[in-house]
Amino acid sequence: MSIRRYFDQQLSDLRDRILLMGSRVQEELNLAMAAFASLDPDKANAVYAADRVVNETRFEIEEICFTLIVTQQPAARDLRTIIAAMNVIVDLERMGDQAKGIAKVVPHLLKNPGQERPPELRQMGEIVGKMLADTMTAYATNDVELAREIASRDDAVDMLYAQVFNKILGQMANAGTAEKAESVYEVLRVARELERYGDLATNVAERVIYLVTGAHLELNVDQ
Repeated sequence: MSIRRYFDQQLSDLRDRILLMGSRVQEELNLAMAAFASLDPDKANAVYAADRVVNETRFEIEEICFTLIVTQQPAARDLRTIIAAMNVIVDLERMGDQAKGIAKVVPHLLKNPGQERPPELRQMGEIVGKMLADTMTAYATNDVELAREIASRDDAVDMLYAQVFNKILGQMANAGTAEKAESVYEVLRVARELERYGDLATNVAERVIYLVTGAHLELNVDQ
């Protein structure tokens, strides 16, 4: 096998590892939303375990990237591929942190399980989950147009967040007790985690555009 072919195989393996990390982050979000919907502490614990795996995967990929830079002395195009990969895994790890943040709400809400959980939160979860899935497709296929389209969906996430925020303000004003106020705040925390998750998915879409075109674009100017 030629040196160039061997290096191309290493870059392909790197992409596959990132796609695997993306699928793990997706599963972590699914677990977190399920834990939130059912207030199931076992599912919340499963999110924590999944997040540890995501973090380990990030560091493994980071080490591979460093090794490729040091040992292969990549040319400009290859170096861009590696730099984009390093940025993507940071954003993916942070998305895992947002999912873990949702799971952390569960024990607080168990103290007041009757606390209203606005349906907009489920909608936000569905949208940002699809954003991540499609972002990984864009990354796998170098699809710039899909990456641009993904970023536009973040507007819907922001609108839903605003709706939840307004509802929470009203509930907070009528909370009555400190325990009730805490429960209301924890629901708002879920909305914030999901809103940030969407921002990070947009970041990854920007990395895809950089990878393919070499251009740095800010797709979500409201971040």
